[in-house]
Amino acid sequence: MVKHQPLQQVYEKQLCLSFLTGIYGCRWKRYQRSHDNSSKWECAWFIILCSTFSLLLFWAYFWLEAHNDYNQFNWLLYNRSGEWKDGTVPILATTAVGFSYITFLMILALCHISLGQQLNLYWIHKIGVLAALITTVSGVVSISDVWGDEWDIILISLQSTGPFLHIGALAAVTALGWLVAGYVIRAGRTSNVLLVFYMVPLAITSPCIMDRNSLKPRPDVIGRRGAPMLAPENTLMSFNKALQQGVSSLEADVSVSLDGVPFLMRDRTLRRTTNIAKVFPDKQHEDASLFNWTEIRSLNAGQWFLEYIFSLHFMLRLTARANRSALLNLHRPPPEHPHYKTWIMDTLWAVQRSGISQKRVTWTPDTDRGRVRGLQQTSLEKLSVEEFRHRGISSLTLRYSQASNKDIQDFLVNNMSVMVYPVNEPWLYSVLWCSGVPSVSSDAPQVLRKVPYPIWLMSPYEYCLVWITSDLVSIAIVTGIFIFQKWRMSGMQNYNPEQIMLSAVTRRPSRDVNIMKEKLIFSGP
Repeated sequence: MVKHQPLQQVYEKQLCLSFLTGIYGCRWKRYQRSHDNSSKWECAWFIILCSTFSLLLFWAYFWLEAHNDYNQFNWLLYNRSGEWKDGTVPILATTAVGFSYITFLMILALCHISLGQQLNLYWIHKIGVLAALITTVSGVVSISDVWGDEWDIILISLQSTGPFLHIGALAAVTALGWLVAGYVIRAGRTSNVLLVFYMVPLAITSPCIMDRNSLKPRPDVIGRRGAPMLAPENTLMSFNKALQQGVSSLEADVSVSLDGVPFLMRDRTLRRTTNIAKVFPDKQHEDASLFNWTEIRSLNAGQWFLEYIFSLHFMLRLTARANRSALLNLHRPPPEHPHYKTWIMDTLWAVQRSGISQKRVTWTPDTDRGRVRGLQQTSLEKLSVEEFRHRGISSLTLRYSQASNKDIQDFLVNNMSVMVYPVNEPWLYSVLWCSGVPSVSSDAPQVLRKVPYPIWLMSPYEYCLVWITSDLVSIAIVTGIFIFQKWRMSGMQNYNPEQIMLSAVTRRPSRDVNIMKEKLIFSGP
């Protein structure tokens, strides 16, 4: 006859297991736990948890790399809502909270699997997982609607982060080897998922995998609207800050006032960058070009700096004194504007009066190029090399998402100069540097100034060596874990119920025997 008292005496406190099952499924008591297989319903919830984790990981990576374009995102939101604010703050905060929470639940679930515990996610956590999933899916859909072209940055960023993500994935898989090995051995299944991780580098391409001797000179940095992260954009202080950071050129957006004075303004209206709501509250929604120069000069374009709107004439004079170049993005006034047909001549007249050499001024609009033959010609449209030659254009200005490594090489081989915008992050600057881009336009010249060399640069031989070494180390560790776990599990399988009962009188039973005792007592017939 079996006595229960000795069995109760050999039980040891399982604080770690109680913590895992308590937090994950609110099962704090020993009798609430089970080594039985999880139900299909709980397995479905585990799949939902894994899907939510994967989606949040993708979402967090997107926003980490999209930091290059936060200013553009806020500008798009402003054009929709009419209110200027940093829309990335609530997104980043909710992403950090949700990702931390889901990651914690994932770790608890994997620990349950490794210990052979039944998965029973608590209902509060199920609500939290669904909330995180729905919120993230809503965010993805919203970004696709408002900022759909930004998804391209993921593929571009992989050129910089791909090798390191591979090593990180190997480290994560290797670390999870101990947790997964026990489940795989108990289930008697094998998986070739690891082979996918080991072969991923075959699909990784990056211009930074190159011979060091082939690296071209450091790309010139163009101050896009000056240095808008240091001072209000398109103002005197902003341009002075950019010049202090050693930019090679200054880029500006040009509009024409009601009385024919070219001035610097990016937006269609004056609401975002000036105090027009106080000075001309009834005209704050009107086009910026429908104000005369006197009215424009009365507005404040940066109250904390006491800055005023800058005219093109004075911007070019500043550029000439600094012995720099200028790149002009012109905005044509609306049809009702009195200078609708003469806006090109008004701009050219301002260029001539400033005294700057025409060879130092780059012209972007395709309108009336025949009148501006003396200026440097660049195109914002990606055309064939033959078409550029036909138009007499030898320079191309592209958004970074349009400038693939192959396209850049083709243009450079045909003596076409390529300028890429906006480039605000060191990783993107490094990738373009390795691609051979001659110049980039940046909102943050102070950041790029601190990049004297590409962040990383490896020869094909060095890359293969790192790849193969990482794979071999991971394979060796995972193989060792599986061998040890198989040996450990085989020792547990040697116990039978009679041996467990007889061992109950011992004072210090092994952990494996305790597990088998729990199976004997708490498992159903």
